[in-house]
Amino acid sequence: MANRVNRAIELLNQGQPIYYSGAHTGHVLTHQQGAKDAAIWSDYINVGMEHGSFDLGGLERYMQGMVEGGPTASGHRTPTVIVEAPVEGTSAEIVRYNAWQFRQILARGVHGILLCQAETPEAVAAFVESCRYPINQIGVGEGLQQGRRGVGSEPSAAAIWGVDYETYLDTADPWPLNPEGELLLGLKIESVAALPRIEEIFEVPGIGFAEMGPGDLSISLGYRRRPQPMPPEMQEASERVKAACQANGVAFLQPATAENITERIDAGVRVIGGHDPETARIGRAHTKRQMPA
Repeated sequence: MANRVNRAIELLNQGQPIYYSGAHTGHVLTHQQGAKDAAIWSDYINVGMEHGSFDLGGLERYMQGMVEGGPTASGHRTPTVIVEAPVEGTSAEIVRYNAWQFRQILARGVHGILLCQAETPEAVAAFVESCRYPINQIGVGEGLQQGRRGVGSEPSAAAIWGVDYETYLDTADPWPLNPEGELLLGLKIESVAALPRIEEIFEVPGIGFAEMGPGDLSISLGYRRRPQPMPPEMQEASERVKAACQANGVAFLQPATAENITERIDAGVRVIGGHDPETARIGRAHTKRQMPA
């Protein structure tokens, strides 16, 4: 049986890599699709609202469908759902101005948010603060100010999680900053402007996973298409993000294939992109995973 609401966090706590599915655009957000995805092979589902439709009504119906289609084979009420928000993490002011999006997304009962184009530690701190209730104090005064999320969404979100009001207030908080937290907040480092401040960015508490976004970083560097193989400046950025993740207890995300998944895991990758069940099967066997998908 499940020990936590968030399956992805439960696995990361066990030292297991996690595998995700879901594209940047085109995700079908219907009740029917949610019920179908309750049995999905992946550990979390990425809902791309950075470029896909900002469809909050659809997201609500999708999450309700998941609950009705669940539980998962692992005993969780739903798979983990993380939304790529359209907010740019370029400054604290921009993040706070657009923080209504985080409130609306979290109110639908999802389990995390991915902040794209994270460029400054101030923006990242504002992101974490915007996703937290003021009553949750871990890290306040140590890189974070008081949380800014308002009350009102607990009835809808708690119903998706299958918990009561008090439990939702206490656990709708970022992991691993709060060991009991069930929110998984992520970052993309994907612009030239972020490169001078990578190490500072990852010193901000409250982030659970992160990646170097190769598509956006390549175009930010002046490439019309993502170059293959990865040029030295992009490889260096990826290695710096990975090192900063490892230094701060953040899970590093990188794509993998069936051919290189074991190498990626042995090198320290803990969040696996690739959208391929066969890659996940090989990786799970390699790490002797016990929890069913």
